[in-house]
Amino acid sequence: MIQNILSIVVALGLLITFHEFGHFFVARRCGVKVLRFSVGFGKPIYRYIGKTGTEFTLAMIPLGGYVRMLDEREGNVPESLRSQAFNTKNVWQRIAIVAAGPVANFILAIVIYALVALLGVQSIAPKIGQVEQDSPISQTQIQAGDELIAIAGESVSSWEDVNLTLAGLIGQTGTIIVRYRPEGLSALQEGNVSLNRWLVGDEPNNLIKAFGLAPWQPVIVPIIAQVVEGGAAAEAGFLVGDEILAVEGQSISNWQQVVALVQSNPVNVMSVEVRRTEGVFTLSLRPNSTERNGKVIGYAGLAVVPPKWDESLVRERYYGPLDAISYGIEQTSRMISLTVSSIGKMLQGLISVDNLSGPITIAKVASASADSGLQSFLKFMAYLSVSLGVLNLLPIPMLDGGHLLFFGIEAIRRKPVSEKIQSMAYRVGASLLFALMAIAIFNDIARL
Repeated sequence: MIQNILSIVVALGLLITFHEFGHFFVARRCGVKVLRFSVGFGKPIYRYIGKTGTEFTLAMIPLGGYVRMLDEREGNVPESLRSQAFNTKNVWQRIAIVAAGPVANFILAIVIYALVALLGVQSIAPKIGQVEQDSPISQTQIQAGDELIAIAGESVSSWEDVNLTLAGLIGQTGTIIVRYRPEGLSALQEGNVSLNRWLVGDEPNNLIKAFGLAPWQPVIVPIIAQVVEGGAAAEAGFLVGDEILAVEGQSISNWQQVVALVQSNPVNVMSVEVRRTEGVFTLSLRPNSTERNGKVIGYAGLAVVPPKWDESLVRERYYGPLDAISYGIEQTSRMISLTVSSIGKMLQGLISVDNLSGPITIAKVASASADSGLQSFLKFMAYLSVSLGVLNLLPIPMLDGGHLLFFGIEAIRRKPVSEKIQSMAYRVGASLLFALMAIAIFNDIARL
């Protein structure tokens, strides 16, 4: 829980601060007096008054922020300060101030992706371990051991690329081409995959699996590297270095078999044959039980010697400063396109609203990405920054995009939209936002 909280505070805190700084920076350059720069909502826990009179605050609830500017619509403004009021600036200055927040998020994403590139991009080649029958990919001749090269015209060099490409295919109808390199051959082959409203209405938890693929993994030899003290395996007499040969008379060739048998036999006594230096021994293992996703499974308290990956499948690339910036722009553009496309498909009903996520899911993903290492956490932050920027540009009153819509109309009509219409639109926009937040939070709780 502590890691979840810290991960989400770090991620959202940085993204919100950068977003609001975009508004603040451009507002000051346009001569607008900023009264308050707040990161978070609610009661302030820290205050600082800047040289220009701006109050910088850190508030209790780190789920947003705001920049409060001098504005005649929100109170009386002394005549001496009227030239510094937001509403007195021309429409193009107001558009620049409002757009600066989302643009700042896109710039931050570019910087984060560029940092990832400078650290070195590591990935695993998309070599196939298994092809599911009666799945979309089974329409081709692709087999286990082959390596994916391109899907629907998009080059893929890692499973991350495959996942992102498949995300763009949700809801699609038609035929796509999959290019792949058969195992042991240099010539590429192609196969056609027919899709019909693929995954429409579903909640795609694993796009790669839904497409019918399982990534290749090295065989994990069942040799014990660690026995948890006080666990079921320790009580059964397992020792570090034991090689599991059979469970309940079934021959064992890899660790995955052991895991499957243990998990499916909680509390049941199992006969396990192991090999040691002294010879072969038979142990009686009674797995402990735990609940996962509403299902009771067994666990023994064993860790296995980690496998060695085929070095030819490990792809590693390092970038210079200019190439890193180019990589950052490319990745940010790709994520913007994917986010916009996903929102469009959700509005068309091609993607279920069950995919909306709130702060709980964001916290869990942030924590999981932090567990996976610095690069995973940075990539998550970059994608979250892109999402924040795109969502704020939606033409919904209360969001930056809603303000931009009204200012755009004003620029065309040469006069502002009436206060009555704006007030009504803001009420509708607030209701819509609260409804979306309620759905996202409900989905979070349902996933728990």
